[in-house]
Amino acid sequence: MNNSNQNQSERWIEVRPAMSIQGVGVRTTNEAEAGPQGKIPQLWDRYFQSGLQARLSDKDQAIYALYTDYESDASGSYTLIIGNRIDEDVAVSASSEELQQASVPASRYLVFRTRRGPLMEIVPEVWHEIWSYFQQSAEKRTYTGDYERFDTRQFDPAHTVVDVYIAIE
Repeated sequence: MNNSNQNQSERWIEVRPAMSIQGVGVRTTNEAEAGPQGKIPQLWDRYFQSGLQARLSDKDQAIYALYTDYESDASGSYTLIIGNRIDEDVAVSASSEELQQASVPASRYLVFRTRRGPLMEIVPEVWHEIWSYFQQSAEKRTYTGDYERFDTRQFDPAHTVVDVYIAIE
């Protein structure tokens, strides 16, 4: 019996409107993140130390990890911004020299929903699945902005589910 799709995430296509994300950011590559010098764990620390999660909007109780400003494709540099969805006209400016803001264009997304599990395990797992999926898929990524959405209601990092939105043509 084949159990290989036991770890496969649930997938569907969704059309999402444009939105803006404001938070802490870093420029990195997947290659850099694969090694011990990865910047993403420290970026998560910076997000939680920033107090930004206290400013989540009432209508969207979620934290976003936005992958944007792609140099090329999955092998090039990109900017990762961990933050909150904001209304275009309500950008938080208080001591925001450290905050970055990015717009996510309206797009079609292929959404990957992880299995329930520890955050530090399921997120890398789903990204490996995404990279593998697009190597053999007819669908093409646009690299206009992809994001992970973490619902903060009853959020437990040891036992959670994450939706990853990948912009497609």
